[in-house]
Amino acid sequence: MFLGDSLTAGYGLDVEQSVPSLVQKQLDAEGYTYEVVNAGVSGDTSAGGLRRLDWSLDGNVRILVVELGANDGLRGLPVAEMKQNLKTIITAAKGRGIDVLLTGMEAPPNYGSAYTSDFRRAFRDLAGEEHVALMPFYLYQVAGVPALNIADGMHPNPTGARIVEANLWRSLKPLLDKQDR
Repeated sequence: MFLGDSLTAGYGLDVEQSVPSLVQKQLDAEGYTYEVVNAGVSGDTSAGGLRRLDWSLDGNVRILVVELGANDGLRGLPVAEMKQNLKTIITAAKGRGIDVLLTGMEAPPNYGSAYTSDFRRAFRDLAGEEHVALMPFYLYQVAGVPALNIADGMHPNPTGARIVEANLWRSLKPLLDKQDR
């Protein structure tokens, strides 16, 4: 289950080009029998993801990829609130025996260095405190690279999405292998 915002939803991409769809292709190619569910909603904040959590965890969810926080950062929302929302999501998933992969995000620099630093640290701290896997920066190698993003400069294009998927796969694969034991 991918719980996220427009980056998960695949804003600006065809459905099959979204990161969750690319992960599904990788799972299939490597013989895993998982079905990826894309619960990405454009514009969603960590609070919005929390509101959608119960239905997102319905069924036989084994791994939850949490890709939320980008819109919190774009709106300059309090880091402590974002961190608490993410913690509640992680705690609920773990309470159901679901492994969690938390994906980190960077805040835009226009809110100042203290906000940017606190924002980045929230993901690392939360992963450590809750003992969950962390992909430090979801848009690693893609953010700020015009050739890898659609015209808005914030959302990956098909090539950028493939890079995000490859980076995410390195964090996801250990959780998949753990499940298969």
